[in-house]
Amino acid sequence: MIEESPGQAEPLAVIELDGVEFTLLGTAHVSRTSAQTVTNLIASGEFDAVAIELDAGRLAAITDADSWAKTDLMKVLRDGKAGMLAVNLALSAFQQRLADQFGIEPGAEMRAAVRGAKERGLPLLLIDRDIGVTLRRVYANVGWWQRMTLIAGMLASTFSNEKIEEEDIERLKQGDILESTFTEFAERSEKLFTPLIAERDEYMAAKLKQIAARPSATRPRRVLVVIGAGHLKGMKAVLTSEAPGEGATSAGAVATSATALATSDVAARLARRETTPPSGRWVKAIPWLILVVVLAGFAVGFLRSPEQGVQLLTDWTLITAGLAGVGTLLALAHPLTILATMVAAPFTTLNPLLGAGFVAAGVELWLRKPSVGDFERLKKDVTTWRGWWTNRAARVLLVFVLSTLGASAGTFLAGARIFGRLLG
Repeated sequence: MIEESPGQAEPLAVIELDGVEFTLLGTAHVSRTSAQTVTNLIASGEFDAVAIELDAGRLAAITDADSWAKTDLMKVLRDGKAGMLAVNLALSAFQQRLADQFGIEPGAEMRAAVRGAKERGLPLLLIDRDIGVTLRRVYANVGWWQRMTLIAGMLASTFSNEKIEEEDIERLKQGDILESTFTEFAERSEKLFTPLIAERDEYMAAKLKQIAARPSATRPRRVLVVIGAGHLKGMKAVLTSEAPGEGATSAGAVATSATALATSDVAARLARRETTPPSGRWVKAIPWLILVVVLAGFAVGFLRSPEQGVQLLTDWTLITAGLAGVGTLLALAHPLTILATMVAAPFTTLNPLLGAGFVAAGVELWLRKPSVGDFERLKKDVTTWRGWWTNRAARVLLVFVLSTLGASAGTFLAGARIFGRLLG
């Protein structure tokens, strides 16, 4: 067993599950000491596998220098992942601010774990939940007002020129970049804390149990588990069936049987935590309801008189096209992109399956294809307002968002105008 040594600053616990010994190492995500500790433990030869608090997407982000350059922006937008891309850019911007201010690259201990496992030929096990699932569960778990607060907070953090305070660094020593972005909110809200931290504790513990349940021929015997220090207590509680808040987080060998997390429960636990709560039916029905209501307004207008019907169509066309065009103009899109968006907006606002933002982003990508240099500078450029408008990759996202907002505003204003005329 590996016990805590007087010089060992990082909390560490050893837990045995079904004959597999897991050494849980709580690390600081902005600490060179933590990175060195990880390197030393792997180099000791005591372990035959390394598990880390990452998912496949985040692993690629820290190990593949060209990961941003490989981004298919149209596929991102088509799959409805523009929000996810924006969050990842916000996280990257925060990391860049840390690197610029302190000379610290967050996640150095994870890179050390990946590098050490590769050098020694050890299996690298990813145990964290996909960041997209976590963010969608966070989004689904809070009300619309708190969602707006979170978005505003992220934007403020992304563009802030203020120096990162010492207390922010301390938070990073207990959590990770993802948590730190939302820590201020999560500490005040159980609805945020649960999907962001507690569920991930349970998820990662279930992943370890799944590893322990492998056939003996493929099952590692001693696994180093590199996690943020803030997850150590929660994971240990789940693995040992302790109530949260009980037990120490310092080193110590704790043996537990398969009953702590029954094998039959593991798949169900993982599936439950990987599921995104479905949107309410009324949310999905809103675009179709708007379509029906607006078309009904046109029909009533034409039944009253052809002149009024034409007037309603004209109002709809001018307002939706105008506001979508204004949004695209604010993004400093290509003139042809602005024109194409204005032409498409009166139709896309009546089509729940195709948005004006998708058209605008597609035309902008066709006219101004981002270069490799744009992607290479992306993490740096998104830390400033100017960078969003000058970097072609970032500007595509900006075009998508602002044209969508403009078209949405146009939809409601034009709808109000139509029914104002009908009722007047």
